[in-house]
Amino acid sequence: MAKCVGRELVEARGMDVDSLINVLVERALAEMGNYYYFTLLRIHLLGVDGEALRRIIEQVREQDRHHFELLVPRIYELGGRLPETAEQESGTLGALRVLPVEADVPKILPILLQAAEASVKAYTNLCAMTIGKDNHTYNLALAIRQDEIQHQVRFLEMLGRGAAEPRLQTSAEILLSVAQLGAPPAVVRVGAGA
Repeated sequence: MAKCVGRELVEARGMDVDSLINVLVERALAEMGNYYYFTLLRIHLLGVDGEALRRIIEQVREQDRHHFELLVPRIYELGGRLPETAEQESGTLGALRVLPVEADVPKILPILLQAAEASVKAYTNLCAMTIGKDNHTYNLALAIRQDEIQHQVRFLEMLGRGAAEPRLQTSAEILLSVAQLGAPPAVVRVGAGA
């Protein structure tokens, strides 16, 4: 069997790599599940009074697909793998499973907010799990967590003050977020090139 250098380096820093791989697989499947459900929801909202929400969902949907594509290589770098079928892990396919039959924006928004909150918590826990032990995974989780926080804010804005136009986070806000987790700012990678 080939040696997995990535795994050995992380294990040498005291990380339980099998637990880490399980969390990464769970998050990757959740991101793919959310992508699937956002695809359905985007179509579900066509022709309804949900155009602003549909635009946000399209952006979030693409980001969740991107998150999946960022997580999968890390799983394999650590010597893990994805299940052969998603049914093996159906309990982890995102928090968006229960969509209202009718395209009712006030009913859909709390579901989206709940899913975003669950993702923020999951990536915050992944950051806490890897800080100081696996810098690569920590950076990845931190960048995805930042995206999930922005999703949460967008849904909150729609719930409380109507639809908001997309707002890019300032570098000062990113640095503050990183400082709150106790990591040096140089480790942050944000955006599509992350």
